[in-house]
Amino acid sequence: MTRRDFITLLGGAAAWPLAARAQQPAMPVIGYLSGLAASDRPNLMEMFRRGLSEAGFVDGRNIAIEYRFADYQRERLRILATDLIARRVAVIAATGGNYSVLVAKELTSTIPIVFTTGGDPVKAGLVGSLSRPEANVTGVSWFNVDLAAKHIELVRELVPGTPQAAVMVNPNNPETAALYEQPVREAVRAVGMRLLILNAGTPAEIDGVFEKLVQEKASVVIVSADPFYTARARQLAILAARHNLPLVSANREITMAGGLISYGNDVLDAYRRAGLYAGRILKGAKPGDLPIDRATKFDLVINVQTAKTLKLEIPTNLLAVARRGN
Repeated sequence: MTRRDFITLLGGAAAWPLAARAQQPAMPVIGYLSGLAASDRPNLMEMFRRGLSEAGFVDGRNIAIEYRFADYQRERLRILATDLIARRVAVIAATGGNYSVLVAKELTSTIPIVFTTGGDPVKAGLVGSLSRPEANVTGVSWFNVDLAAKHIELVRELVPGTPQAAVMVNPNNPETAALYEQPVREAVRAVGMRLLILNAGTPAEIDGVFEKLVQEKASVVIVSADPFYTARARQLAILAARHNLPLVSANREITMAGGLISYGNDVLDAYRRAGLYAGRILKGAKPGDLPIDRATKFDLVINVQTAKTLKLEIPTNLLAVARRGN
């Protein structure tokens, strides 16, 4: 082929992509809106994509995903949601806190919204009914409110007679912190324990919390359900080992990093199910006809090596139902 032939072919083909695009349907775009940081549990996004794949949609092949993260700055969510709406996305996946859902719901009544939440979506004002959400909103909830009482029960089984429950919460994520604080207060009150709430929203503050735990002569610490703590799993496990403290959490990643025990909803599976819902909507389902999916899959994970290091005997009833790490 001569240079002249190449130029002629290129010039002759220049208009073809425009004509082809005019004849082919546009690839649908999903707007992934999160109140969290992009570095917080990237495996959640992976599981969302897995759910989409199970529904027949693969990012880059027959759908595109636009990611927007507010980095815990709630005021940014409105700007990010407005941008996604302007791009005419086919579905908005509102994650990382209820505020992302509320903002998206306020800004559009036509674009379908699929949310993930750890709370009661009816009480939070996300939908009017669990069975028939109506309007343009539906999603998945794992009802984290149920976890606090179980964590206090674990503390009493692992460290019998301990008079105090020390709980770490993230002040930078007040919505998630509030979902855990109220039920944990009720749980300790019911069994006559004292409660010590400790705020930690940065790596330095986590260090400070463990210094406070030593001063308070704490015998165990509970890390509340929060994606920031999952991202700091290694730091938490190292500090707990250094101070010889049993660490109870809601996320298995912390236990696998060296914490003692975790009990919590399988949030990864919840995001997969949210991806499935988004896929069903892309195929024509109406959000209001899809009941809220209650993610009821729970994990109890015990790190037996950590238990040996702490010289703790794990009750046989827990070992019988738990997954074992390390």
